[in-house]
Amino acid sequence: MPKPTPSLELVPQARAGNRRAMARLISRAEAGDDECRPALAELYRHSGRAHVVGITGVPGSGKSTLVQKLAQDIRASGRTVGVIAIDPSSPYSGGSILGDRVRMSELAADAGAFIRSMATRGTLGGLARASLDAVDILDAGGYDVILIETVGVGQDEVDIVKAGHTTVVVSAPGLGDDIQAIKAGVLEIADIHVVSKADRPDANRTVTELKGMLSMDLQPGADIWRCPVIATSVEPKSGIDDLLGAIDRHREHLASTGEIEQRRRQIAGNRIIKIAEEIVREDFERRRHGQFDDLLERVTGRRTDPYAAAVALLSALRENISHEQA
Repeated sequence: MPKPTPSLELVPQARAGNRRAMARLISRAEAGDDECRPALAELYRHSGRAHVVGITGVPGSGKSTLVQKLAQDIRASGRTVGVIAIDPSSPYSGGSILGDRVRMSELAADAGAFIRSMATRGTLGGLARASLDAVDILDAGGYDVILIETVGVGQDEVDIVKAGHTTVVVSAPGLGDDIQAIKAGVLEIADIHVVSKADRPDANRTVTELKGMLSMDLQPGADIWRCPVIATSVEPKSGIDDLLGAIDRHREHLASTGEIEQRRRQIAGNRIIKIAEEIVREDFERRRHGQFDDLLERVTGRRTDPYAAAVALLSALRENISHEQA
């Protein structure tokens, strides 16, 4: 069996837009393969040009269909588009529950579009672990716009705002008290609000409620972005071009005010922290056995409390690391 092509040798192909090379690098990033880290580092240095749009919202709001239609409109505008669709994972097998996005097969056949489904694999916040590695790969490969569709999120799962330049929050009429359900967490992160399924009779009420809530938080100033509320429908198709226009205007706003640099800095800072947390967690899992079992017995026997046990465990791990480095 021939040896797989080293990841660094795939970098020039990925930068030239070779979709097979990009797909292989994304798979290696998902697998956490250390061999691909130098290649990902090289691609990161050549990224930073694409406009990254996060699309999130409560389950059942029609995000996936909206993403498909939006991507088609981006292609019709002459731009290339990448779609990273995050699927929930089984808590038992770790596999993706929804599977590949077969509904996007027509778009996937387009050479100017790249569709990739990724499983969360237990990651909270609506994003997969390698989501931003995939963004870097597509960005360095020359894609103009990259759409990240998250899993359906709740109030505290708003990591998409730390990953994209523009955040689109999708809601739909008829989901119960949907505005109340999202306003405590997701409402505030939106740069653009979308009310999908606008052909339904109760859609106008949802649009009115959103506009009313947003009007209560208006800030003075000419440079302040005014979050629009856009009604969209897939059958019949309407509002998708308005949504794309709002996304383009938001990108222009970020560039003209200099806020784009602030957002890029926030994204980079969040990535550093997330990666550091993963490294610490993985190191903890490798080293915890022994001390952990003893402390667990003491906690279950009520001879110590969980907080004190956690502090003792971390102290023991630091001591072991210091001995190894000495």
